[in-house]
Amino acid sequence: MKVAVLCGGFSPERDVSLSSGRRICAALRALGHRAALVDMYLGLDGPPEAAYALPLPGGGCIPAAGPDLEALRASRGGRSKGLFGEGVLELCSGADIVFNALHGGCGEDGRVQAAFELLGIRFTGSGSAACALAMDKNLSKLAARSLGVRTADWLCFPGPWPAGAADAVRLPCVVKPAASGSSLGVSVVREREALAPALEAAARGGRALAEDYIAGREIQCSVLGGKALPSIEIAPRSGFYDYESKYVPGAAAELSPAPIPAEAERELASVSEALYASFNLKGLARADFIMDGAGRFWFLEFNALPGMTPTSLAPQEAAAAGISYEELCQRIIDLAFEEENI
Repeated sequence: MKVAVLCGGFSPERDVSLSSGRRICAALRALGHRAALVDMYLGLDGPPEAAYALPLPGGGCIPAAGPDLEALRASRGGRSKGLFGEGVLELCSGADIVFNALHGGCGEDGRVQAAFELLGIRFTGSGSAACALAMDKNLSKLAARSLGVRTADWLCFPGPWPAGAADAVRLPCVVKPAASGSSLGVSVVREREALAPALEAAARGGRALAEDYIAGREIQCSVLGGKALPSIEIAPRSGFYDYESKYVPGAAAELSPAPIPAEAERELASVSEALYASFNLKGLARADFIMDGAGRFWFLEFNALPGMTPTSLAPQEAAAAGISYEELCQRIIDLAFEEENI
């Protein structure tokens, strides 16, 4: 099968996506597929068909800080203002399927999925509407609450926060971009004077959201084709589960299955599967929760395109279920054909 592995792109999560893409492409080639790795933003230097024979680039550690997007834009030399680089759509159109390894930005908010839907290009993962819902933390929290799923109280505004609005925020709180991932722009605010700078930093890419801080354990549950995988607990060595903790090896302890009671595991799986179905998610997706001291789960967000890097959580959960990385990649492809998203 010819598989175009789409990664990179123009997003603060670009480096994470490149790492996911390299690993996915290597796994697909090991399975016998003709797999081509393509950076959505930088595109191809030669004919699309030649990409299937190119060696994979070296895969070093993900940098502790996000990419320099302005330098990336400059490196393109002004050839195009669009987010699809040279030859990308041609490669994707000629493949049997696109394995979507994008993270953040247009790769995860439904815009790339909408383009593929309009062009009749088959791709892995969820459709445009489901991705848009999952990416928007404000909308996904509203949807979860409408289903009776517990989520922390929050404030979010359609644009800049009105004067005095921050006075209504209870402390401590978590401030985050309303539509971003990998914990970029996220901060825990405990003093009133730190709130305005945190909101400003979180709003640089769009809207900022402030939600009540829930003390507890970070438990996540991936869902593959509607069925929950074993949960995973993340315990950062210091601070909270930020960008560095997620992608620097050894920065966090990760246990799957999470050491929680069997009854709690069943509850978590049930809630995650219900949200997955309600959001109309497809393929592999991951729900994030806080488990408080009373054993109650608080929904944070659903990630429609979880990472597939060497330190990512969903592959670890799959491994706990006896599913190898290669088998996971194949299952994601199989689901895209079973679910017929075109």
